[in-house]
Amino acid sequence: MFKMILLRCLILFMSYLCLQLNIVYGYNIKVNQARPNSPRVCIIGAGIAGLTSSKYLKDEGINFTVLESTRYIGGTWRYDPRVGKDENGLPLHTSMYMHLRTNLPKPTMELRGFPVPTEMQSFPSWNVYYEYIKAYATHFDLHKHIKFLHYVTSVKRVGNVWKVKHRHILKGEEFEEDYDFVIVGTGHFSKPNMPEIPHEKLFKGTIIHSHDYRVPDVFTNRHVLVVGAGPSGMDIALDVAKYSKTLVHSHHSKVNFRTNFPDHYIRKPDIKEFNETGVIFVDGTYEEIDDVIYCTGYEYDYPFLDKSCGLAIDKHSVIPLHKYMVNINEPSMVVMGLVIRACLVVAIDAQARYATALIKGNFTLPSKEEMMSEWQKQADIIRSKGRPISDIHFLAEKEDQYYEEMSEESGIDRVPPVMFKIRTMDTEAKLENLYTYRNYVYEVLDRNTFTRRLESEMKPANNSALP
Repeated sequence: MFKMILLRCLILFMSYLCLQLNIVYGYNIKVNQARPNSPRVCIIGAGIAGLTSSKYLKDEGINFTVLESTRYIGGTWRYDPRVGKDENGLPLHTSMYMHLRTNLPKPTMELRGFPVPTEMQSFPSWNVYYEYIKAYATHFDLHKHIKFLHYVTSVKRVGNVWKVKHRHILKGEEFEEDYDFVIVGTGHFSKPNMPEIPHEKLFKGTIIHSHDYRVPDVFTNRHVLVVGAGPSGMDIALDVAKYSKTLVHSHHSKVNFRTNFPDHYIRKPDIKEFNETGVIFVDGTYEEIDDVIYCTGYEYDYPFLDKSCGLAIDKHSVIPLHKYMVNINEPSMVVMGLVIRACLVVAIDAQARYATALIKGNFTLPSKEEMMSEWQKQADIIRSKGRPISDIHFLAEKEDQYYEEMSEESGIDRVPPVMFKIRTMDTEAKLENLYTYRNYVYEVLDRNTFTRRLESEMKPANNSALP
């Protein structure tokens, strides 16, 4: 009897010692606080998708590990002045540039359960928002769940488990672990989509992608060509135009921008071909160019996903996905953050809650046949319009409906309709004037209404709330 009591005391003391070492010294000694028989979850990436997923899984006592290839959290929101590769020889993930400010107002950038600071600017700069992300991770004590400098090399489906291989960047040690669920949270804004334009190799100027754009002053008094009119294309064009001698903007967007651009801004159609000193456009005109910045988007790139994962991945799409995220062929895998034309932070946060509810077993997915049928209907509608399958990731006007459907299926709290309404008004403000849309302050009144006022105004206008 005495020996049994002594053994129990020793076990309790060792458990206490392990916990103290983990708290005081940061040793990675596992004291399993997960629920008994909790599913094992692997989260790939410690950006917003990975951090929000971590927070909700932690809240539910679910056993999870985050694998992050760098030393940092925050993903693309962390600015790095370097281009190409990081200090460990890996391709830089971030596409952040020095003067970036969010292109959506702060109510739509808020992470659930962690209010943005009241003093935060309406459209915060990258560094202010990055500090907010870091504060979120610290507040919810997420760092201890992250294995930094662990680079995922392979994810395979073997039997009823996911075999995840990863390598410690510095030590070279390789690991293979089994998981019940995999959340892919690496995003899709890191591998440049480079256009193929005739005679590009003849051009003697510089060519970069927006992924490698950092500061505009290097283009002072230069003739610069920006290609593409997505959010980054428009923002970078205006950023560079403050310094360049001419800013030539080539794109085929049909969006009616009503901005009064500066006199040295020259709109051009698509490029026909390069020569040594410039560019010939499809309308036959020519411009002498010193530098080219391709703002032509990014490729979907998940080299670690094995064919056994059941996804068809090319540079423009990841299919088939239920609710824009669940791998229909292997529904214990979730790929987050692929939606386009949406309040991305809001959408990712909702996806993290949906994924947590799925993993916890709060709801049951439709059958594979039902999910595939629903997905096929969406694909058929896109094809019937003569659009590429890449449009399968677009939310646009369907954004609020998406949040409603997620809530109905999973039981998670619905994203308030006011978020979509704010994005709608913000989109109109962009069309009106790209130089001034960030001057507006948006304040949420309730789940359906908000006010909008100019930053210079002291009081919100009573008639600015949407119904």
